[in-house]
Amino acid sequence: MSGFGSQLLAGAAVTLELAFGALALGLVLGLLGAAGKLSPHGWVRAPVTGLLNLLRGVPEFLILLIVYFGASEWLGDDLAPGPFGAGVFALGIVFGAYASETFRGGFLAVPPGQVEAARAFGLGPGKTFFLIRLPQAWRFALPGIGNLWQGLVKDTSLVSVVGLEEILRKANIAAEVTKHPFPFYLAAMALYLAIVTVSNPVFAWLERRAARGVRR
Repeated sequence: MSGFGSQLLAGAAVTLELAFGALALGLVLGLLGAAGKLSPHGWVRAPVTGLLNLLRGVPEFLILLIVYFGASEWLGDDLAPGPFGAGVFALGIVFGAYASETFRGGFLAVPPGQVEAARAFGLGPGKTFFLIRLPQAWRFALPGIGNLWQGLVKDTSLVSVVGLEEILRKANIAAEVTKHPFPFYLAAMALYLAIVTVSNPVFAWLERRAARGVRR
């Protein structure tokens, strides 16, 4: 593996950038999706539910190909996103589709009395959402978000197909050059496992922090 270790680490950095970008987009879309599914208006709830079911029912790999190649046809090569942008968008919308259900469950778990108390204290809808509903829903949603993050890290390997040089792509290149694929794929496996392993205590800390002040 001499000479390729730094390349694999560079691929790991790209993987993390891709995963964090998709996570940020997915969290925003997940909140919007949950809001849409909880909307009292059927004309909002129905199309949002249909779109989210579509995204969850189609393989992530196919969505990535549609985004990457479809953008080239619709926007032209000059405006179409590259492999990284397409990967962030494709993985982000899929993450958001699944996160929407996690957030929806979190919002439904917030006791109605909390919202009623906020209104009694004169808080408007915006402050009630950001100060009362969202922090409590976030606490309930965090375990599910942690599981989705692990899946997202593994799904970043799909973007290697469109040319992004993340962990798996770097391992493929090294395997082709050296004609010894086993050690490089083993190293790629170790890097993915390391990212997920390091993430576990981070999410555990976030869960403890979100649960501050909650009676055990």
